[in-house]
Amino acid sequence: MESLVDVGQVALAALLSLAVLFVLTKLMGVKQVSQMTMFDYVVGITIGSIAAEMATEVSQTVPSLIAMTLYGGVAWGISRVSERFLSVRSMVAGKPKLLLDGGKIHRENLKRGRMDISEFLLCCRMQGYFDLSQIQTAVLEPNGAVSILPRESARPATPEDLELRPRQTKMAVPFVMDGELLRENIHHAGKEESWVHRMLLKQGYYSEGNVLLALWNGEKLVVFGDGSVPETRKRPGGIG
Repeated sequence: MESLVDVGQVALAALLSLAVLFVLTKLMGVKQVSQMTMFDYVVGITIGSIAAEMATEVSQTVPSLIAMTLYGGVAWGISRVSERFLSVRSMVAGKPKLLLDGGKIHRENLKRGRMDISEFLLCCRMQGYFDLSQIQTAVLEPNGAVSILPRESARPATPEDLELRPRQTKMAVPFVMDGELLRENIHHAGKEESWVHRMLLKQGYYSEGNVLLALWNGEKLVVFGDGSVPETRKRPGGIG
């Protein structure tokens, strides 16, 4: 019986740590995941370590909770201050470093970014540049990514270069996902649910439950079934 109580306490502590991690992550913002700086990385692994200890050491639940909240609060506060003061932002997040410009490699900035020539060449190749002469400027961003500006002679031609005026492509909006109507998206696009049902019916889908994904691109509804509708009852392409 005592072992069951211990298991229950550990489970509750683990769920509590997950809940606190979720709240702190939302508080610190999406940047924590998508654009981590060195400071974000340190805070993230520290909070994660405390959360793990909180889940396994039941006796340390309250101190761990206080520590996690403190770390999260400090990170949130520094983030808010960084938004207002450029000097603090530069100190916490760092500054972009020019690695290559106009055919010249800035070796000192490579050293400051703890990057050697091999790593720099790897970053260039991963973006499709196997010849450095195709690159006008390369910058090491504070989050560790390398941004590249190609030379005009090496970049792909655009419609503007060819004096073309193509129609603007609109973002495809999901109207149905996993068999469910996304009513907010449908109404925001100026359509009605009855219209969606008619378009699905024209393509052989008698219910949105058989639709894995339906996308509206401003001109037609493109439908992807879940495989449960026979091919003879489906029409390829989209209906406008």
